[in-house]
Amino acid sequence: MAPPLIEAADLVKLYRMGDETVRALDSVSFAIPRGDYCAIVGPSGSGKSTLMNILGGLDTPTGGRIVIDGADIGALDDAGLAQFRNRTIGFVFQSFNLLARQTALENVELPMIYAGVTPKERRERAAQMLTRVGLGERMSHRPTQLSGGQQQRVAIARALSGRPALLLADEPTGALDSQTGKDIMALFAELNREGVTIVIVTHDHEVAAAAKRTIEMRDGRIVSDTQNTRARHDAHV
Repeated sequence: MAPPLIEAADLVKLYRMGDETVRALDSVSFAIPRGDYCAIVGPSGSGKSTLMNILGGLDTPTGGRIVIDGADIGALDDAGLAQFRNRTIGFVFQSFNLLARQTALENVELPMIYAGVTPKERRERAAQMLTRVGLGERMSHRPTQLSGGQQQRVAIARALSGRPALLLADEPTGALDSQTGKDIMALFAELNREGVTIVIVTHDHEVAAAAKRTIEMRDGRIVSDTQNTRARHDAHV
């Protein structure tokens, strides 16, 4: 049996706030197999954003162990974490985080520049990814010339350009109207059917329902971990 893509064991994250110690994560354990599509939900302060930061290599746990694609995150130094993020993780954010002066194609190319991909290959791969998300005719457009949904598609293409093992999305529909949000979720479902492993952090239960699995957090702990039968049905429609 293949090892899971993500395996977390007794994760603890402590923060100091003045004289007080806040336990943002309290003995969190779970595993996510390759090809899964998981939503992490919970109210503000539940620990879901802290968990997302640790999954993305943006933060390290105070205690416990997390292994992603064979890498023990807690054992990596800053340079190792940066290399891990660039090689393994694709990020999609609520605010898109596109460079305003760059074209869609140039925005998608950016992570590949840091990864040392040759100019010819990164241009070809960026064009392929933009075509994949339905923006083949918008490659030369800048973010201000694109709708919110189109900007998020550019962000998704950028996240996929490095061929990551894991796609992390933080409130990916939060800045979009409801119909555009549904279109983006349909794209995520399609990517997952093609084998992309996706983890979404969201406060929107309708967005969470589109995933195959929902992990609910409260007070730094996982309070439920359920399979979404509707998402499994929709995936085969």
